[in-house]
Amino acid sequence: MGKPDNKKDPVQPSTDQPVNYHIPVLLEETIAALNIQNAGIYVDCTFGGGGHSKAIFQQLGPEGKLIAFDQDDDARQNLAALTDGKTADERILFIPQNFRHLQRFLRLNGITTVDGIMADLGVSSHQFDEAERGFSIRHNAAMDMRMDQRQTLTAFDLVNTYTEQRLHKLFEQYGEVTNAKTLARKIVEVRAATSLQTIDGFKNAIRETVKGNPNKYFAQVFQALRIEVNDELGALKELLQQVPSLLKPGGRAAIITFHSLEDRLVKNFFRRGSFDEPEENPFINTETKNELRIITKKPVTATEEEMKRNPRSRSAKLRIAEKT
Repeated sequence: MGKPDNKKDPVQPSTDQPVNYHIPVLLEETIAALNIQNAGIYVDCTFGGGGHSKAIFQQLGPEGKLIAFDQDDDARQNLAALTDGKTADERILFIPQNFRHLQRFLRLNGITTVDGIMADLGVSSHQFDEAERGFSIRHNAAMDMRMDQRQTLTAFDLVNTYTEQRLHKLFEQYGEVTNAKTLARKIVEVRAATSLQTIDGFKNAIRETVKGNPNKYFAQVFQALRIEVNDELGALKELLQQVPSLLKPGGRAAIITFHSLEDRLVKNFFRRGSFDEPEENPFINTETKNELRIITKKPVTATEEEMKRNPRSRSAKLRIAEKT
C-alpha cells in the first residue's frame, strides 16, 4: 500500500463523471435507516459513484458534514456530482483510503464521533466494467483485481505463488467452490509450464476442472481471489470494530453486503459485539459487552422493482444497528 495522505482533501468540481458509474443499491432504505439529522456528521465508507453520498448530502444543512472514503482513485472523479459541478464545498471531505483506517483519518481531521456510518461493500459496476482492472470474467486482461492500485499484491501473485493447501482453503472458504481441492492442485500443476498472467490464460488453464455452470464457477473462483487480494473480510472486521466508539448515542450504522461471508460478520457483530458464534456450552460464559442495538431483525432486501432495474441488487442485504 502507498503511504497514507493525512491532509484534508476538499471537493473540487469536475465534469468528467461517467454515466452509470455505479447504481446505488437499496438507496431509499439506507438513507431512511440513517435517520439523517440536518447538522449531523455522516461517513460513506465506500464512496464509489457517489450515489449514497449524494442522497445523504442533499439532506444536510449548513452545519452538516459528509466524509467519503474510497481506496479506488477512480472514485475521486465522482465528487463533483455531489455539488452538481459547482464550487468546492467544505462540508464534504474525501479520504482516499481503505475504510479499515476509518477512526485514524477521522481523528486526523478533528472528528471523534459521528451520527451515521454506511458501507456498500463489494465491487462497483465501474470496476467490473473496466476490463483492465481484472475483476470481470467477461473480459481478458491482466489477473489484477486490486481495488487500491497502490498495493502490490495481485490475483496473479496468488495463483502463481500460493501453496496448494493455501489455494484450497482460499477457494473453499471465500468462493465456496465445490471442488476447491482439485482446482488448487490443478493450478499448482500447470503454473510452471503455463502462464496465468491473464484472465483468458487462467480460465483456459483450469477449464477441465470446471463443475456445473462455467460462468457461475468462474465467478466463485474470481470472488475468492478478489476477497484475498483486497483482504475484504479483514477490512470489514476492522471497520465494524470501530463503529461502536465512533457513533454518537442514537447514531446508526447501515451496512450492505453481497455474500454470506460478509453478512455473517455484520450480523454477528451487530448482535453480540463480536464475530464469534455463540457457545452452546451452558457452563461457558462468552457474553461480550455490546453497545449496538439491532434495528433490522432480518436484513432488508431489494424489491422486485429494484431487482428488475438493477440485477446487482438481487444479492444485497442491508443490516442496521444503533448506538445505545
